[in-house]
Amino acid sequence: MAYLKKYLLPILGLFMAYYFYSANEEFRPEMLQGKKVIVTGASKGIGEAMAYHLAKMGAHVVVTARSKENLKKVVSHCLELGAASAHYIAGAMEDMTFTEQFVVKAGQLMGGLDMLILNHVTNSSMNLFNNEIHHVRKSMEVNFLSYVVLSVAALPMLKQSNGSIVVVSSIAETAMNAVSGVFEREAAPKEECALEIIKGGALRQEEIYYGSSLWTTLLLGNPGRKLLELLFLRNYNIDKFINN
Repeated sequence: MAYLKKYLLPILGLFMAYYFYSANEEFRPEMLQGKKVIVTGASKGIGEAMAYHLAKMGAHVVVTARSKENLKKVVSHCLELGAASAHYIAGAMEDMTFTEQFVVKAGQLMGGLDMLILNHVTNSSMNLFNNEIHHVRKSMEVNFLSYVVLSVAALPMLKQSNGSIVVVSSIAETAMNAVSGVFEREAAPKEECALEIIKGGALRQEEIYYGSSLWTTLLLGNPGRKLLELLFLRNYNIDKFINN
């Protein structure tokens, strides 16, 4: 216990102070003006809200989801809100050919890419697993593999623009409605969550937690994990790793 008080608690305090008070650039809406942004899963919920925030900031936006009719409405409203341009490309994310071609086409429509926001997710059964391998396969394709394919396809454009990739996980309204009756928790306000995600992407923050308390930041941000990662990476010869 004496060791804990003497060493670990001061170290934890230093990490928490660094996390909260390190000088980060302040977000300004004009950071997104003229930027070229893809938003997946944008026909409703938090993805739709992000598209509208981006439009208000004067960004170029390409949105995608399955529902063509919903996407048309999102694009129309984006233009009303002041988007520099707005387009939609409807498709299914389990189709890896579509995902790769989608990024290329979106880049052509906007003339490049500054930010890729990955927000789509497939509906998951809230029942106990019953040997339904096809559900597992679809979940892996949509919730994981498509993210990899989209990111790889976007990398050449993002390298040119020094852009960023944003991966979203939320308990906003649409997600909570999908699990209503099984998982009970108050939904986070999608408009506010969407804005925080955009801010985090613009400022290139490693992780953000909406409405996070000290405990949320401590448990999810986990300064201990970050310290272990830093110490563990010292064992690697990064230059040789990259060259190999």
